[in-house]
Parts: sequence; structure tokens; C-alpha cells
Amino acid sequence: MAETTEQPPPPQVWPTLRARDARALIKFLVDAFGFTETAVYGEGDHVAHAELAWPLGGGIMLGSHRDDPDDAWALRPGTFGAYVVTDDPDGLHDRAVKAGATITKGLAETDYGSRDFAARDPEGNLWSFGTYRGEPVSRA
Repeated sequence: MAETTEQPPPPQVWPTLRARDARALIKFLVDAFGFTETAVYGEGDHVAHAELAWPLGGGIMLGSHRDDPDDAWALRPGTFGAYVVTDDPDGLHDRAVKAGATITKGLAETDYGSRDFAARDPEGNLWSFGTYRGEPVSRA
């Protein structure tokens, strides 16, 4: 019989996106949403690789868009979306509004017990923040 844990496992997936202005997007994600800049590699306006940590665990990776048809990781800027867990959706919503985020869905309670909101960053990426931590994982 499968055993059910009390908590979901810690995140080990790093969503990745590309940006037209990666340095400006990094600043926005830190200021508006509270990510922490942990690594940024590149010169001038070009960001070869950046990592931003999320306070509750996990994070994202991003870099500058490249106009290279042979790019094996050719992601279009502005097409990313993520759900991010927060303990304080109201405070984060206020922070995002103050930093100029475009709110696409206001604060609301969901039928599955989350309080959340959604916003777009300056590149057009969609971010949803809420209290839902996922379902417990069954382990065989």
C-alpha cells in the first residue's frame, strides 16, 4: 500500500525563460515579486545565465533572448507562465502593484482552498501567486 506524506516534496524543477531585456526583468522580479538574485552571468546588456531563488524554495533560471536559429533552447520572450506558492498573497499583491506589475486577476479565494492573484511582468510572462502548496505525494 502506498504511504502518503504530510508535505509535498521540496521543488527540484527550475522553470526557465528568455527575455528581451533580461537585466530589467531580473530587477522587476526582485522588486515586484520578491525573488532573490543568486547568480547572473554575462556582459553588458547580455545575460547568458541567471538564477533567482524563491524565498519558500526553488526558483527560476533566465537569460537573454538570442536571434540564433541554431539555439537549442530557443524560447520566445513573453510566453512563460508559472504558479508560485506564497504565504502572504495580500502583501505580495500590494508589493507587485506598487512595483508596476499588471494585475490580470485580482486577489480571490479558490474552490480548492487557495488565496491567489495573477500578474504579467514587463516581458508579458504570466505569474500566478497563491497559498496552494499542491497535494501530498503518495509513495509506494
